Amino acid sequence: MSPTSKAQQKATAKYMKNNYDEIKIRVYKGTKSELQAAAESQGDSLNAYIKKAVREQYKRDTGNDIEL
Repeated sequence: MSPTSKAQQKATAKYMKNNYDEIKIRVYKGTKSELQAAAESQGDSLNAYIKKAVREQYKRDTGNDIEL
C-alpha cells in the first residue's frame, strides 16, 4: 500500500465534509477499550459496532430502518 498523496487526503476530507455528519460521544475511561474488544469479537470496527447498536435502537423506537 503506497502512501496517500496530499491531494488525495484533501479530496477525501472534502468528500467526508460534504457527505457525512459527525457525532461525538464521550464514555468513561476504559469503556472505549471494552467496546473495541466487543466490536472485534464480532468482526466489526468500533464505528460499525456503534452504528449497528444505533440502527437497532432506532428500529425499536420508531419501527423504521435508518441508513447510517
